[in-house]
Amino acid sequence: MKKILIPIIMIAIAVSTCTKSDNASNSFISSVTGAGGSLARFAIMGNYLYTVDNNSLKVFDITNGNQPTLKSTVDIGFNIETIYPFKDKLFIGSSSVVYIYDVTNPEKPTKLSEAISPEIIRRCDPVVAKDTVAFATLRTTGICGGFQSILAVYDIKNINKPIQKTIVNMQEPYGLGYSDTVLYVCDRTTGLNLFGIADAYIPVKIKNITDGVYVDVIPYNNQLLCWMIDGLIVYNITDKANPIKIAKIN
Repeated sequence: MKKILIPIIMIAIAVSTCTKSDNASNSFISSVTGAGGSLARFAIMGNYLYTVDNNSLKVFDITNGNQPTLKSTVDIGFNIETIYPFKDKLFIGSSSVVYIYDVTNPEKPTKLSEAISPEIIRRCDPVVAKDTVAFATLRTTGICGGFQSILAVYDIKNINKPIQKTIVNMQEPYGLGYSDTVLYVCDRTTGLNLFGIADAYIPVKIKNITDGVYVDVIPYNNQLLCWMIDGLIVYNITDKANPIKIAKIN
């Protein structure tokens, strides 16, 4: 995971001055000050920064940005890889399972469950959640193992027992994110894949964009920040299904 830290930090800084997120749904989350990609190892929610290392979750109070204060450290498990904020919860991905923590009390995350089983989350599997749906990419290239590279869609109404609803075959999927009714999925072979998710359990392919090799994305308001293998691309997504490239940083 060390190789992805610098690009993810760059993306998070780019959005850190914003005041709301597509994931905002209550008074706590409506104060979100930043956003993270599906491969990120940290997330900002309100005045708190959450970071993960190989086996723990750390909580920092960043009310004073010049003097972050460590508030707590929570032991989670082994081979922790990613963290994704959703409503008042954190989805924390490991090499074999996703742990779900409640952060209603932001300084004291509480484990709710291992809601997405190893059958769903294997190695190299970023996940994002939207309402009662979770989207995951499962790839078989490199060290990740497995038998089929796919975009998987799960019903998480019962967060302890997710049900697979749909799979979409892909070549080499990586990070993903959504804005409104469009899901953006990075595939290092086929480019940026856009899916219509008006019916979230049945993604409908819209098109591919091939401006380079995509690794992860952050949809934020009317911008789509894309971490590329060689830098960062920013798209205007006022029209969610028709991104317009407005900047590239190498």
